[in-house]
Amino acid sequence: MITFSVKTKKQTELIDITGEVRSAIKKSGLKDGLVCVFVPHTTAAVTINENADPSVQSDILNELNKVIPLHDNYTHSEGNSAGHIKSTLTGCSQLLIVENGQLVLGTWQGIYFCEFDGPRSRQVHIKTVP
Repeated sequence: MITFSVKTKKQTELIDITGEVRSAIKKSGLKDGLVCVFVPHTTAAVTINENADPSVQSDILNELNKVIPLHDNYTHSEGNSAGHIKSTLTGCSQLLIVENGQLVLGTWQGIYFCEFDGPRSRQVHIKTVP
């Protein structure tokens, strides 16, 4: 397993980690198989979406924040229920295909770490499977 850190700067943000995942695949030596990208946090997530236009990430966060507001009569005492809900809806892992040593993504796709309770220092685990 390969682990790397992500430092977030905002309450909610999407950070492109595609390069880090590609580096982990190269480091592992995997030619053909699968790679699991896992975020071990209950108020963070990982998703795949467009990486050509940064306004897509802003739109995603804006809509998530509208649907799941920061304050909404939540009973969780830590005050980060919105982050837990967003994480649950987005998901803590992604399973991707590796072929000929390359990550298989669509032309406009990138892998994003999703921060929903920042700023924080986070971890991302990468596991390759032949």
